Amino acid sequence: MSSQNYDAIKELYTAFTNGDMPNVLAVLHEDIIWNEAENFPYADNNPYQGPQAVLEGVFARCGGEWDKFAVHMNTLYDAGDHIIATGKYVGTFKKTGVSMNPQAVHIWTMKEGKAVRFQQHIDTLDVAKATGLTT
Repeated sequence: MSSQNYDAIKELYTAFTNGDMPNVLAVLHEDIIWNEAENFPYADNNPYQGPQAVLEGVFARCGGEWDKFAVHMNTLYDAGDHIIATGKYVGTFKKTGVSMNPQAVHIWTMKEGKAVRFQQHIDTLDVAKATGLTT
């Protein structure tokens, strides 16, 4: 197994934590297919295709609708052409003032150090409670 894919995703999460969107987007293949988890607020436009669609449809919305939004993927598993990340999200939904801290899993499909597919899995009930969609 090559560490190229593992290193690319590790660098992506570091860049995301630092707010370095150009380096986050640099890891995404120009034709990436990005899917948010079913019932997640940003799954409304699944699948997102291309880095610009991900930036506008996911990242900008996270930054605009949440205070202190962060993704803490603490463990990465190298499965060759797939990198699996586990961790948690944090943030406070601006409209409700309610915080979230759901478990999350990201599955990345890689090709030559670039992410060609992304699938999010997350505790959507915790997110729905924070956004006020359910109690």
